[in-house]
Amino acid sequence: MNFCWLIHPSILNDKLNRRTNDSSMYELKSLAISINLKIYESNIIRVNRINPGTYFGKGKIEEIKQNLCEKKIKNCIIIINSNISPIQQRNLEKVWNVKVLDRTALILEIFGARAVTKEGSLQVELAHISWQKTRLVRSWTHLERQRGGRGFLGGPGELQIELDKRHITSRIKRIKKELEKVRKTRELQRNKRKQLYPLVSLIGYTNSGKSTLFNKITGATEFTKNMVFATLDPKHRIVSLSRDDNFILSDTVGFISNLPTELIESFKSTLDEILYADLIIHVRDISHEDYYSQNEDVQSVIRQIFGYDKGEMPTNYIEVINKIDKLQVVERKQLNTKNKIYLSALTGLGINNLKKNIFDLIKNN
Repeated sequence: MNFCWLIHPSILNDKLNRRTNDSSMYELKSLAISINLKIYESNIIRVNRINPGTYFGKGKIEEIKQNLCEKKIKNCIIIINSNISPIQQRNLEKVWNVKVLDRTALILEIFGARAVTKEGSLQVELAHISWQKTRLVRSWTHLERQRGGRGFLGGPGELQIELDKRHITSRIKRIKKELEKVRKTRELQRNKRKQLYPLVSLIGYTNSGKSTLFNKITGATEFTKNMVFATLDPKHRIVSLSRDDNFILSDTVGFISNLPTELIESFKSTLDEILYADLIIHVRDISHEDYYSQNEDVQSVIRQIFGYDKGEMPTNYIEVINKIDKLQVVERKQLNTKNKIYLSALTGLGINNLKKNIFDLIKNN
């Protein structure tokens, strides 16, 4: 098992970050644990100014280096809860003599570990090499190394980086071609399903309880676990309230803050499921301290998928507030029920009310 050292940079005057340092670190720990990394240490480091070469200041870098040397930790990975440049990564790895990952790399690793279908694996690979391609230019230290012909007749040959970029570009084209075939097959399947019954898609922040709700509504026994990104590939089940009232429920991949753009682009065929849904159900975890921030993160991705401006949302969109079993009775009585459905996917409280609302909304659309 690999050890990891988690670092969350607390950047001075970071107006874009809506979360507390403790909350951000808790999420980072969840990400690391989800791929079986053993947390050796975790630190919240104050960053007054980001160093373009090393991200952190000299003092903090030296402090971490000393700690690594004194403890003699082997197979340690340092994970930084931010996006770092290839130059910063290379310089930190050189000083610390360990592997360094940033947030995007960690999320890509998790998606790679979760992919079980051919489509999922292709989408993750596309995201990974698309991200890798953007980092090639600054990450190579041997740009002068040349391959190809020698002497006067052969010419100077090609730089190694050009060969790598060509290889990656070629692979991206092949994957996109394969995914296009998958997309067309999925579209045919989707059209056949829609001819039968309306489509209802579950969306939400990762670990909000989507899969548990999916199982509770459909009676299925799909994989559910208290971990991030438990679902990558969409699942579908027919739900019946009566002989004439049926719909297809779809469970989709969970979202997360600062979701890499490469992943959104690569999982387009999966996320397209939302575009064609007759009803979109956003599952929210009311017990989470980042309840409001998570909502903004999910809505931001939805707007990106639909091509909407800030503040716009699809008209066929409702919110389901999950995990009310974790609230006190007094807190439940104070809930604002306008345009929201409250339930507990775990206990089943409010599930029948949700089903009835789904059928009513589908009929009225």
